[in-house]
Amino acid sequence: MSWAVLLGLLAALLLLLLLLSRRRARRPGEPPLDLGSIPWLGYALEFGKDAASFLTRMKEKHGDIFTVLVGGRYVTVLLDPHSYETVVWEPRSKLDFHAYAVFLMERIFDVQLPHYNPSDEKAKMKPTLLHRDLQALTEAMYTNLCTVLLGDTTEAGSGWQEMGLLDFSYSFMLRAGYLTLYGVEALPRTPESQAQDRIHSADVFHTFRQLDLLLPKLARGSLSVGDKDQVCKVKGHLWKLLSPARLACRAHRSSWLDSYLQHLEEMGASEEMQARALALQLWATQGNMGPAAFWLLLFLLKNPEALAAVRGELEQILLQAEQPVSQMTTLPQKVLDSMPVLDSVLSETLRLTAAPFITREVMVDLALPMADGREFTLRRGDRLLLFPFLSPQKDPEVYTDPEVFQYNRFLNPDGTEKKDFYKDGKRLKNYSVPWGAGHNQCLGRAYATSSIKQFVFLVLTRCDLELTSPDAEIPEFDLSRYGFGLMQPERDVPIRYRLRP
Repeated sequence: MSWAVLLGLLAALLLLLLLLSRRRARRPGEPPLDLGSIPWLGYALEFGKDAASFLTRMKEKHGDIFTVLVGGRYVTVLLDPHSYETVVWEPRSKLDFHAYAVFLMERIFDVQLPHYNPSDEKAKMKPTLLHRDLQALTEAMYTNLCTVLLGDTTEAGSGWQEMGLLDFSYSFMLRAGYLTLYGVEALPRTPESQAQDRIHSADVFHTFRQLDLLLPKLARGSLSVGDKDQVCKVKGHLWKLLSPARLACRAHRSSWLDSYLQHLEEMGASEEMQARALALQLWATQGNMGPAAFWLLLFLLKNPEALAAVRGELEQILLQAEQPVSQMTTLPQKVLDSMPVLDSVLSETLRLTAAPFITREVMVDLALPMADGREFTLRRGDRLLLFPFLSPQKDPEVYTDPEVFQYNRFLNPDGTEKKDFYKDGKRLKNYSVPWGAGHNQCLGRAYATSSIKQFVFLVLTRCDLELTSPDAEIPEFDLSRYGFGLMQPERDVPIRYRLRP
């Protein structure tokens, strides 16, 4: 092909992109429209590089609702928290999460489920994550945290062990969570079977973590050739580890797992597709707990007053306990529900680090009423995006010094939970949204909260933990993780720890 022909084709392609991206004009009643300067791509590069900074700039330019062009898609961004309720409870016939969920399932985890319906799936899973089943999960999680955290530490000897705090938190949380949901080696549990649980769960975590590190590139379709080879290898190993045939041999499997496998079989999913779906669920159920524990422990280690307050609360719990902490086999739910200081620390941690995108596909031309009385028209085929990380979680009108960690921010003077936060003089219903909202609120939030609190309890009561360098700075976010839930740090923070005598 001659250079002239090639240049002609490129010019024609650029002209086509220009026409495609410029043919849209703002209609009366629609939000402000900003197409950017690059045909078709629009603001895709800026959005992908640092979504929070980009959307902050757009809000300053256009206000709390606007439409931007991002990689050929028109995305309407809503940043008024008073108006979120209108969106999150809108029926699927108007605003739907289904299409976007399917897109992510297929692109990231290679999951294609026949007749998949997220509403049916949530209804099937709900009983296994709440009420009596939640207590069973909580008790199993405590046991498995002891197995991996205390067992690993005991096997390593009595001296100090060094590693990164993210690796420490993520590995122990995910390994214990895997054993809780997917089953253990054998019952009754013996030192030998627990050792096997530690070995096997470590294999699961290291395989999962390799995939987790590549999730942003997978979601954006920007894998290099080397990355693609690595992803194929890692996925293949993870699918083998989570194959239904292999899991069938495990003991003390959760009711959640049995119910989910039954749901997959009823949909007609093959065993290979079931393994892929279980890999997706491992990320969905466990992928945010480890990073949350990392940030919580880091904030405590960097804030002596907060650490002292949490330790004081835990010491009061131990004084009232009927047995020494080393002999405890569970933390009753009533104890977990009696930790207002730790609850506040966790809420503040999530406020500062939870950055999911709440997305909906606009299924019909739709009038969107705002809380202040305005009304905007949304077009069918566009995408609607809420980003609570910016508003309300980082809004200085809602939170004084919103970038600063304040361990007691969610406590009233009498020690009860603080729920009253205001914007524009009106009380906010959604003042922090780490678990999503409305129809798509996370079913496993109670299980996740209890698991994080149990992990922190064990670390602070059974281990000595300290920063390798007391002056270590709190790391910046890995900016590629916006939209995935809990943010992860751009670098790990070295710590050392040991089991207390």
